[in-house]
This record gives sequence, structure tokens and C-alpha cells, in this order.
Amino acid sequence: MADILVNIINKSENPLPAYATVDAAGMDLRANLETAITMQPLERTLVPTGLYMELPAGYEAQIRPRSGLAIKQGLTLLNTPGTIDADYRGEIKIIMINLSNEPQTIQHGDRIAQMVIAPFVQVKLAEVAVLTDTDRGAGGFGHTGKS
Repeated sequence: MADILVNIINKSENPLPAYATVDAAGMDLRANLETAITMQPLERTLVPTGLYMELPAGYEAQIRPRSGLAIKQGLTLLNTPGTIDADYRGEIKIIMINLSNEPQTIQHGDRIAQMVIAPFVQVKLAEVAVLTDTDRGAGGFGHTGKS
């Protein structure tokens, strides 16, 4: 697999995002905070990372929750997966929410999200009057009855 070069500016004291294992899809993003943030139950906040990227055309960065943070502290992300477009040059900030029943504190340097870089395609839409039929048809959530 060819390496894709992504230009990044790091205005934090945290290390650059990196893959933790050889086959990891995501890189951990860390909080860049002057002071800790304590989130009350159901509170949401925007957490800065100090990172700015220049993605190549045809790629996006997907921002996803960290499973350990979700199960251990009840902290997860809203608008997930979030998308960072290739033409965005602002700071990467993470929309977090506390779904636990207790206040949760985020410290500077805490791993708060993971970022997956992925290719995408843009499509052309063709407006039609009728769509082709399939066995599934309009069957939606739970239509197969399987658990």
C-alpha cells in the first residue's frame, strides 16, 4: 500500500497522531487544553487539538469515538463520524458529550478521539421518476427480523 502524504501543523505540546499498531485504521487525537474541562452529565463541549491539516484532494479525515473512553467514562462524540474535508484548513476540534451519570474530566493530552483518513468519491445525481426494484424494496430498520 502506498503512503499518502498529509501535511500537518501541530500547535500543541502533544505528539503527532500516530497508528498504535501495524494494522490500526485510526490515529488517536489528543486534547490541547490550557486547563482541564469537567463535563457534567449530558453536557457537550468542543475540545481543541492544536492540529491543522492539509489533506490531498480525494481524501477526508473521519473523526470517530474511542471505544475505551466510551465504555469506561461514558464520553463519546456527537456528529460521528465527523468529516474533515480536504479543503478545510482550520483547527481540528472534537465535539464531545458526557453520556455518563457523573461529571467527567478531560485533561490536556488525553486521547479523546480517533482519526481515519479515507478516500472518497463525488457522484453526479440523476433525477428520475422511478427507481429499479429489488427484493428488499423499501424495507428499513429491522426489516429482516434477524437479531
